[in-house]
Amino acid sequence: MDRIRAVIAAFVTVTTSAALLGAAPLGVPAVDPVSGAAAVRTTADGVGAPRAPWPGGTVRTVGKLIGTYPDGQLLACSGAVVDAPNGSVVVTAAHCVHNPGEARWKQAWFVPAYDRHGTANAARAGWRVESVHLESAWKRGKLPQVLPYDYAFLKVEKKDGRTLQETVGANRLDFEPVEPAERTVALGYPAAEPYDGETLAHCAGTPTLLTERDTQQPNVGGLLLESCDLTQGSSGGPWLRDYDAVSQSGTVVAVMSVGDDRGRVLGRPFPAEARRLLRAAGGSGG
Repeated sequence: MDRIRAVIAAFVTVTTSAALLGAAPLGVPAVDPVSGAAAVRTTADGVGAPRAPWPGGTVRTVGKLIGTYPDGQLLACSGAVVDAPNGSVVVTAAHCVHNPGEARWKQAWFVPAYDRHGTANAARAGWRVESVHLESAWKRGKLPQVLPYDYAFLKVEKKDGRTLQETVGANRLDFEPVEPAERTVALGYPAAEPYDGETLAHCAGTPTLLTERDTQQPNVGGLLLESCDLTQGSSGGPWLRDYDAVSQSGTVVAVMSVGDDRGRVLGRPFPAEARRLLRAAGGSGG
């Protein structure tokens, strides 16, 4: 039977020794976007109302990533459109593509401004992922050591002759070094309780840049945001600055990587070498 795939299970301790674990989808009722077959709920019924809904309802340049695996399992993550010459690039977390040593999904769609579309409608409402671009260190490595490479760029197909960026706009993308002491908004589609993955949620605050004095090595360089209850399913969601309500876009400085059960989440910024991946995904051909 179909079930939601837990796409990361890494535990990395910070100074308070609380476990940071992957904010991947787990236990979400879903429907296969191709066959329409219902998936089995793997958590208790009675999902509560979101505690941190995005006040604008949706953001055109932010959406939900929905995929299927060869064994029938489903993927649900978050992502954002970023500016690229081909107008067809989405940024997300690497663990939303696959865990090191595991097979990746066989097909996936990005649904911008997702709002209760339902998983079964992903192929109709979404933009099919054509190619994925990950760091080779992520593909070769092991968790949790490879968490510094937990970012990925997806190239999506055109739809009705138009690119994704032409249709919804795009966010800018910033690379390290990232100034931590600026207000940041983390957006995503959390799916574990008390959320259901069907609406956009957010957290906002001023993150802390983790150093070797603060944390174990896999977390070094990450941005830590506290008092954030976004749960599994928000993985890959953008950490935005300078958000403009008119264009519904801003500057992506990180993507949601991991979190814990004490309301702390870690965003993974983009090192300079990530420019190569963005160029590969966003080349003008296509």
